[in-house]
Amino acid sequence: MRAPLTRRQLLSLASTLAVPLRAAPVLPNIVVILADDMGYGDPQCYNRQSKIPTPNIDRLAASGMRFTDAHTPSAVCTPTRYGLLTGCYCWRSRLKEGVLDGFDPDLIEKGRLTLPAMLKEKGYTTTCIGKWHLGMQWTRRDGTRVPQRGESQAGFRDGFDVDYSKPIGGGPTSVGFDSYFGIAGSLDMAPYCFIENQHAVGVPDIKSAENKDLFMNQVPGLTTKDFTLEGVLPALTARATGFIGRQKGASKPFFLYLPLNSPHLPIVPNKEFEGRSKAGRYGDFVAETDASIGKVLDALDAAGVADNTLVLFTSDNGGLWHWWKFEEADDVAQGKITPRGKNVQDFGHQSNGQFRGTKADIWEGGHRVPFIARWPGKIKAGGVSNELVGLVDLMATVAEITGTTLPRDAAEDSFSLLPALLHEKPAKPVRDHSVFHSVRGMFSIEQGDWKLIMQRGSGGFSVPRLVEPKAAEPVGQLYNIRTDPHETRNVYRDHPDIVAGLTSLLEKIRSDGRSRA
Repeated sequence: MRAPLTRRQLLSLASTLAVPLRAAPVLPNIVVILADDMGYGDPQCYNRQSKIPTPNIDRLAASGMRFTDAHTPSAVCTPTRYGLLTGCYCWRSRLKEGVLDGFDPDLIEKGRLTLPAMLKEKGYTTTCIGKWHLGMQWTRRDGTRVPQRGESQAGFRDGFDVDYSKPIGGGPTSVGFDSYFGIAGSLDMAPYCFIENQHAVGVPDIKSAENKDLFMNQVPGLTTKDFTLEGVLPALTARATGFIGRQKGASKPFFLYLPLNSPHLPIVPNKEFEGRSKAGRYGDFVAETDASIGKVLDALDAAGVADNTLVLFTSDNGGLWHWWKFEEADDVAQGKITPRGKNVQDFGHQSNGQFRGTKADIWEGGHRVPFIARWPGKIKAGGVSNELVGLVDLMATVAEITGTTLPRDAAEDSFSLLPALLHEKPAKPVRDHSVFHSVRGMFSIEQGDWKLIMQRGSGGFSVPRLVEPKAAEPVGQLYNIRTDPHETRNVYRDHPDIVAGLTSLLEKIRSDGRSRA
């Protein structure tokens, strides 16, 4: 028979039981789905007049929070991806305008803290599945490294001089991702092959022809016999759902970055989606993109991890298929490009909804995008936030969620969205201002009701691209973005004090090297 506890032992036990056990906080899984060139007006939850069925994006919005004033830091893909993964405006990097091609070396600087690297330090399993478009280090057949494109090199390279059997340096696994599967850039540029970690899947040795169809617009390059344009989106979706399925019962949280190839050019919906929309081929491709998003959401449910997963869905810039004023319009008129099928406007669909401009432009249509966040039990289902937010803010947001203190030399332009995620109307604005950038390097800054564009024109694909002001004409554009969201009334000359104040703020942000305090 065990001896009874002494008084001292009883007091010690009572003292121990009185101290509450503090379990380590449960970190959420994080899934970021980045559509490519999907406009604000494409999902029906953003545009009741949309001609495209988007039931899965709509159900994500119904179970999460939809942001109405979300923006990409740039109106094109490479710089936006840089900003999303680093929390820093891309114009602070070597890329001052335009995008990379499929053979440019890494854009993210060595030693820069990234979103996946930060999460990896917190114990996350990290993977990237999809379109990278941030550079990789390829090797030529003569053994030398493929260099960055020079200023004299117009267009994208064909890659006929690349040795595809050699390991690929840099890329996603060099900036914090444990694994990678996807494509180097867009499918309108070479190489036309999958990449897994540091190797091409197969050796591209089949020449693909140049395709100047308006919905394709491909440069020549090399591909493999098993690679098809239509097969890319299903392959990325299958990889993503497979990864999620393997996380069931895992002891570590996971981060899945899923930058899709769609609905960017080439417009290649699979047969089962043909006719799914009332907006032609493009609409059908958006419908297929929506179906892929649905499969990812279903995979989270099937793995039993949806309740502890933060899902963020957005796009890398505005839609291309908007006003009939983009770069290729001149070529179409001159017969240099043959459009196959109707343009989406002929179906009464506007990819960017009410907003002016298109992808690449400094106007709202170039950078205002759908942005939806779902985190069951944390984010209000069916919520709508009018906060000014940006994709560059993901870094600081995730840092706050995971209890990470950002060093001063990281995420220089990122502000935490967590207050807005948890409350539709946070106590104070998430960000006081935001800077935007066009494909041609035109700057814009928004603060409060006002948006200042430093030059005249779109700065992108829409015409006029650049307007040289005449004597006594305004040199820039100023819009009251609250009362004139269509950007139809340039009041630059009516408010010199606002122009001066915003100009000074932009100059300070650029010279300081940061906008986060």
